[in-house]
This record gives sequence, C-alpha cells and structure tokens, in this order.
Amino acid sequence: MATVAHCLFCFDVLAASLEKRKHLSLPQVEDLWSRFQNKDQQSSLSNHDTDDVDDEPDIEDGDEHMSGSDQDGLEGVSSDEDEAPMEEFPKQPSTLPLPTISRLQAPSPSSASTTSTPSSFSASSSRLGIDDTSSKTSSKTSFFSFGRRSQQPSPVSREEQYPLFVTWNTVSSRGHKSLRGCIGTFEPQDLSTGLENYALTAAFDDTRFSPIRSAELPALANHITLLHTFIPCAHPLDWNLGSHGLRISFTYHGRRMGATYLPDVAVEQEWSKEETVVSLMRKAGWTGRSRDWRNVNDLRAVRYEGKGEGCRWGVWRDWRAWVDQQVRESQESKGKR
Repeated sequence: MATVAHCLFCFDVLAASLEKRKHLSLPQVEDLWSRFQNKDQQSSLSNHDTDDVDDEPDIEDGDEHMSGSDQDGLEGVSSDEDEAPMEEFPKQPSTLPLPTISRLQAPSPSSASTTSTPSSFSASSSRLGIDDTSSKTSSKTSFFSFGRRSQQPSPVSREEQYPLFVTWNTVSSRGHKSLRGCIGTFEPQDLSTGLENYALTAAFDDTRFSPIRSAELPALANHITLLHTFIPCAHPLDWNLGSHGLRISFTYHGRRMGATYLPDVAVEQEWSKEETVVSLMRKAGWTGRSRDWRNVNDLRAVRYEGKGEGCRWGVWRDWRAWVDQQVRESQESKGKR
C-alpha cells in the first residue's frame, strides 16, 4: 500500500513548487529511496564486520547498557486522525477530473453535496513550479536515467489506481501534531498524478488553512493513505473498528449529506461504532438528537480499508541531500573523462 517513497515524493513535489523548480518523478524517487536504504544497510553490515574483529570491551557490573538509543530523531508519523465530508452518495458522475474531499471541512449550507472542489486545477494555482524547466536540471539527466534503468519493482504497481488522501501536519519540538491540510478523493487515481495533485491541493487549497509557506517545511510531516475494498454495509454498524473506514450518506431536510472517517479515526478517538456513526452524521450536517440517528431517512453506509504511511521533513532532507551528492559525484566523474 502506501510507502515512505510516496511521502518523499509528496515532499519533493511541495518543495519544488515552493522553490519553482522541477521535482523528481515518482519512479525516480522510489528507485533513489531504495538505493539510499541499501546504502545504509551496506554501511551497517560493514561496521558490523569491523566490530567482529575488534577486541570485546570489558563491561563492568551494571554497565550492560553502554549507550541508549536516541529517540529524538524518530521520523515516524501516526496515521490520519481526522474526518472528511464527501460527495453525494451514491456518487454521481463528476465533471471534474479530480474530485476532492477535505476531511475536516464543514458541509456547505447552500449545497446538497459536501464535495470539495479546490481551485488547485486552475492554470495559475497549486501547480506553480511543477512545469518550470528554467532550473538547472538538465545536467542531472544521466544520473536519474541510470536510476530509472536500475529501479526495483515498486510495492504498489504504478499502473494501479487508488482513491487516496494526502495529509500535511506540523510537528512541534515536543512532538505535538497539528493538522495543516488534508484533502483526498474516492475517485481512483494513478499514483504519480494523484499524489502530485493532492500533495499540492492539501498544501495550498485546503480552505481551512492558509497556504503552506517555505518557512514551515522543517516542521512538516506528510501522511498518505491509499483506500481499497469498498463494500456496501448491510446496516450502518456492519463494519469493524480499527479495520474499516466508514462512508455514510443520508437525506436530511431534503438534502443528501455524507461524510467519511478513515480506518484509524474511531479507534484513536475511543468511540464505539454507534458513536462513530453519530459523529459522522453530525459532521455531515445532521442536527438531530443522538438517540434518533436510526430514524434518519435513507441512511446508507459503505465500509472500506486503507493503510497509511508517513514521514517527517528530516527524512526527506537527509535523503535529498544524499541524492544531490550523488548528482555532484556523477557530474564530477563525467568531467574527468
């Protein structure tokens, strides 16, 4: 499903847009991330072999733990915690190429649908910098071409399409995470195109937040969730906590309303299934009494699955620094020939 390479690709797309340069392609990122990991594994094995021939140091009583692991550098990000309204369900054919869903956006009082359609697909919006070729990227061609030829198979085939969510969070020095932007879609997306578009849409066009600025990059964390296995529920409680995301729709005051929670939300909030359904209905715009939720007209639900992956800016920074070093070494090697 989602991988760290997907998150790195979103970081590279965002950074490139802010810096007005061209970003790496998803296949390039996947290959270079694999090579970066292999480099670390080989270095670890080399150090281990060296340690084997060293004399074993004396250890006094009580000193078995000679050094502790440094937890401050952990870059992992927990899975998404927030919710999203959705378009009218059953879903009507969309006239937009990439229908979007903001997971926390409140329903519009003037519309029968809570579909979010950000302006990111206009010519002058969040695609800024993606097609800019004025930066000095031509000299990198040979190195990245080599990467494409030697790339390893991706854990998720690039020909597959998935509904997806892209989330940006800021992480404080104490590890507190705050939502900075999150938009997704239930329309299956080619991963390269979908991740690129929604990385920018979530960063720049989530109307609940101001656009992300360059100065915020070091505090950012990215999380990707790919969704799959959508199954209509026999009833609104026909799903499992922790395993399924839930998408509901119902009719209220003559309007069709809907909302969704990703699979981990209910568990993180410590809700029961009934509390989850009631919360979803309220997020969609229902204002009735909690005990009356079963009486709502035409309440339907779909369960789905999805596993996310995340990483923080520091992971991208270290990986990107290694990539740039490889480019420089490649250029220097060519210059000596």
